[in-house]
Amino acid sequence: MLESIRLYFHITHRNWIVYKKDLIANISPTVADPALILVSLGLGLGSFLTDVEGMSYMQFLAPGLTVATALFTSFFESSYGFYVRMTFENVFKAMLTTPIGVQEVVFGELIWVGLKGAVMAVGVAIVLALFGLMVNPWLIPALSIVGLLVAIPCGAMGLLATALVRNINQFQTVYSFIIAPLYFLSGIFFPIDSMSQPVRIVAEFFPLIHGVRLAQALFWERGIAEAFLYSGSILVIQSLILCAWAYIKIRKKLVS
Repeated sequence: MLESIRLYFHITHRNWIVYKKDLIANISPTVADPALILVSLGLGLGSFLTDVEGMSYMQFLAPGLTVATALFTSFFESSYGFYVRMTFENVFKAMLTTPIGVQEVVFGELIWVGLKGAVMAVGVAIVLALFGLMVNPWLIPALSIVGLLVAIPCGAMGLLATALVRNINQFQTVYSFIIAPLYFLSGIFFPIDSMSQPVRIVAEFFPLIHGVRLAQALFWERGIAEAFLYSGSILVIQSLILCAWAYIKIRKKLVS
């Protein structure tokens, strides 16, 4: 068991070494995109929406944009990134000739996307806090937990997509019909209660909506304990289910 854990972190460390070679290029879109969305929507649309749940529209947007960073970071890393490493670079084929097995590859990748999502969420939160959009900036470190809790199930979804697609272009279908609805229907851009009941019920199964609730609790300093008890527990359960499912599916592809 200890040897497997050590190998998990070898995979994570290998990904970090590759990632940091173009660190600025890799992190700039992650931090810049939420800031640009915030400015364009918050200042533009925000001039018409002056009171959303008792706050400005920019204040309402900020928590969701922070968590969305963890969604996109983890999904694209474990879908396109994993697929390229598996299919074109043959990285995993080389790894599997060593003591590293499929379990170490899969869970090492999930640890990597979890840590990456956590760091990116904190980075975006710092930028948004500089805009004065967080009630208590001392809570920023807690957003690393939220980023981690969101990134792991979303990363597992990316691995599932990798296991099911037949070529890299098919990720566009996954994005259009799964990731985009997650993004737009998880309470980031408007209160979830304003949607119809069937949509609200379906949205409850999205990992992102629970991450948004956790981030909102931290950004607005409202009901933090209750949010972690409810949404945090659901994210842990979703992570366990999706990671196990992803492992079963991707294992077949790695050993074929």
